[in-house]
Amino acid sequence: MIGVLIKRLDQGLPVPSYARPGDAGADLYAAHDVELQPGERAVIGTGLAIALPEGYAAFVHPRSGLAARHGVAMVNGPGTIDAGYRGEIRVTLLNTDAKEPVLLRRGDRIAQLVFQRVERADFQEVERLPESVRGTGGFGSTGR
Repeated sequence: MIGVLIKRLDQGLPVPSYARPGDAGADLYAAHDVELQPGERAVIGTGLAIALPEGYAAFVHPRSGLAARHGVAMVNGPGTIDAGYRGEIRVTLLNTDAKEPVLLRRGDRIAQLVFQRVERADFQEVERLPESVRGTGGFGSTGR
C-alpha cells in the first residue's frame, strides 16, 4: 500500500474510496452537474488534487457501469497523473449514445483512480533491434 496525499478542493465531496475489498480502482466523484447531449463531451472536475510519491503514477479509468447503462466513455482513458502533478484531477467524458442525453449530478461516481509503480526508461539507440517471434506484426497480424 502506498501513501497518497490528498487535498479536497471541494469540501462537500467525499474522498476517493474503494467500493469493495480487493477493488483496484478508488471512486472519483463529479464536482458539478453536467448534462451530456448525444455525442457531446465535457471536462468534469473531481474537486480533488493529490501528491504521489516518486516512482508512482495514478491512472484515471472509466466506470464500466456508466458505459454499459448510458454509453458514457472517457475520451483519453486511462488518463495519466504523474507524480509531480498537483492540480485538480479532471475527467473528460463523452456521451456515445446517439439519441439520449445523460445527466450526471454533483457527487455521482464518474471514474476510478488506479495507482501503479512506474519505471523510467534508459533509451539506447541502436541500428537494429533483436529478432522476436512476433517481429513487426501489428494490428490484426494474428488473424481476423
